[in-house]
Amino acid sequence: MNTKVARSQRDGLPMPLGLQGALESAQVILISALAVIIPLAGVWFSGGFAEKDLSVTARLAGQIWLAIHGVPLDLTFASGPSSASVMTGVYALLPLGLALIPFLLSWRAGRRLARASYTDQLWQPLVGALVVYSAAGLATGFICSIPGEVVAPLMASMLIPLIPAGLGLVIGARLEAGSWGRLIGVNAADWIAKTSQDQRWTGSYVWSVVRSGFVALATAFALACGLLAVNIAVRWADIVGVYQSLRPGALGGTGLTLAQLGFMPNLAAWSLAWSTGAGFSLGVGSAVTPMATAVAPVPPIPLLAALPAGNLNWGFAALLIPVLGGMLGGWFFVRAGENHFDEWLSRKVSPRWLSLPASSLFLGVVIAAVAAILAFVLFWLSSGSLGLGRLTEIGPEPLLASLWLGAEVGIGVVIGSLLAPWIEQERRSTSST
Repeated sequence: MNTKVARSQRDGLPMPLGLQGALESAQVILISALAVIIPLAGVWFSGGFAEKDLSVTARLAGQIWLAIHGVPLDLTFASGPSSASVMTGVYALLPLGLALIPFLLSWRAGRRLARASYTDQLWQPLVGALVVYSAAGLATGFICSIPGEVVAPLMASMLIPLIPAGLGLVIGARLEAGSWGRLIGVNAADWIAKTSQDQRWTGSYVWSVVRSGFVALATAFALACGLLAVNIAVRWADIVGVYQSLRPGALGGTGLTLAQLGFMPNLAAWSLAWSTGAGFSLGVGSAVTPMATAVAPVPPIPLLAALPAGNLNWGFAALLIPVLGGMLGGWFFVRAGENHFDEWLSRKVSPRWLSLPASSLFLGVVIAAVAAILAFVLFWLSSGSLGLGRLTEIGPEPLLASLWLGAEVGIGVVIGSLLAPWIEQERRSTSST
């Protein structure tokens, strides 16, 4: 973006770049806030809230806006007149589906700001956008906190919303620029050209491992999503029964459905953790695993009616999901043609019957480690706490579930990498005939 061609193609409003970044950020804030306010306003106008004061509903909208950005909320609930009946906790359960709203809006804003900036000027609109977003989070946390009920920590309200907004801005700007070189002025190709051949081979091997680990996790996650969809379809009658027992009305039912859709990616991540064998929890002392389900009574949320119940004779079959993901990851790695460690090891160890299993095992370990690290982030983001009562432990235990997934993905990688040459040879022979 620092060439003459890029300068002639500069796009955007004729205003200082810092101000343009601030305006783009304000648009993201407004649209994401409306996505929360409109459903709540519909429920309020239909009489769905016991509290008729509109200011209370407005504060609730602000609290939800903070929650979809990952800001923890301190809760206080008094179940009786004495101080002994007061319960406190922290709500910290991120609705991943709703968190995509500010992220995708920031993604769009980042692309617009990249079109309006030169390479050495992009920091100006990004700083302006982040300052406005931080100020909005701080103001929302201050205004929407209710002492003795719901309090948003001001520092967290100011800083945590910058994570989804900042990621969206940077990723959007990177996609618009087309390369990191155009974005930050550092040409990766020139830097790589200065390295040795061994360093380039190592770098290409590591990059292929990272991509293969992502492919393995993405495949396992997609299969877990399919498993979740099938389970919802099978238990649809139970889900509808919970809706009917709640009698939320048209607008209330719409709001309840939208809220559940916001947590659907969380449920998909829990399904992936379930398929590893580690399972997940729905409260302290509960466990939902492929072998059995043991939970106390849960809140009347329709989608929770789809939980597998009792002992599952077929549950062990779900363990194949991470293995299949690993097999595809191993096949993807072999197709990339960057197995330089195997080439190096085959020169050091002459017997192929020894070097091939050793390189395959090493490949399974490193790809499994990448998949486990990515899965840990996913499981950590999807789990949390509702803050009160037993529901302070919800979702998978990130470390345990990611270790289980890594072990199963590693097995699949070894199988997939060993089968890949035979599969590719069969495909080439079939295509030639």
